[in-house]
Amino acid sequence: MLPRMGVCISVLASGSRGNCAIVASSSTRILVDAGISCRETFKRMKALGEDSRHLSAILITHEHSDHVYGLLTLAKKLRIPVYMTSGTHQAWKRALRNEQGEAPELAALEIFSSGKNFQIGDIDVSPFTIPHDAADPVGFTFRAEGVKAAFATDLGYVPPNVNHHLRGCDVLVMESNHDLEMLRVGPYPWSVKQRVMSRVGHLSNTALAEFFSGDYDGGAAYVVLAHLSEQNNHPELARKAAEEALGTRRTLLRNRVMLASQTEPMQPIRL
Repeated sequence: MLPRMGVCISVLASGSRGNCAIVASSSTRILVDAGISCRETFKRMKALGEDSRHLSAILITHEHSDHVYGLLTLAKKLRIPVYMTSGTHQAWKRALRNEQGEAPELAALEIFSSGKNFQIGDIDVSPFTIPHDAADPVGFTFRAEGVKAAFATDLGYVPPNVNHHLRGCDVLVMESNHDLEMLRVGPYPWSVKQRVMSRVGHLSNTALAEFFSGDYDGGAAYVVLAHLSEQNNHPELARKAAEEALGTRRTLLRNRVMLASQTEPMQPIRL
């Protein structure tokens, strides 16, 4: 496949059963998280016309299984650098050692720190700390060819540092995990419900709507609702809450709301 001009955002999977996306420029392709199997990742890439051989690197937000499930196999097959924080790396190794009895090794590990920008090909990556119950969780902004995209999922609320990084984005991938009432009456144990609703849990439709109607600068061309719970949310509830909060900011050129899916890749966003 010939490299295409411009920047492309492709969400391959998003939800509690696995998260994976591609941020691509004309010459660089970054896999953001590896939460679905290697086979499924390649299958969904192929469905979008993407070739796994063109991937430049794998970038990990945190060590929870829905973000790293396919990482070890992907890293072995692709032989490309894997970027994560030291805290995430240690937690990931510890979890796999407990499961398999031996520590996993990555042939090309690159350690980064939250708050310090780095470059992968022609894409500038800016990691920022997010409030989530993981070892060292981060969100990312990506800049390439005059386009800025942000990924902010798995966070209990939107603190000032996150809000700062989300300003000036052309594409905003944001968590809209659960409907509060569906979660409250749903099947999860109370301890899990408390964790999801906590300040280190997940953003609800209501919390995201409050961000959209308050601190959000309103400038993104596309807003992607991500990490929707299959048990405690419904796509139309998430969409309605977001669209009502965005209100008159929604135009043909601004704040077009899209929904990422757990079961199939989302139509790529090209800028």
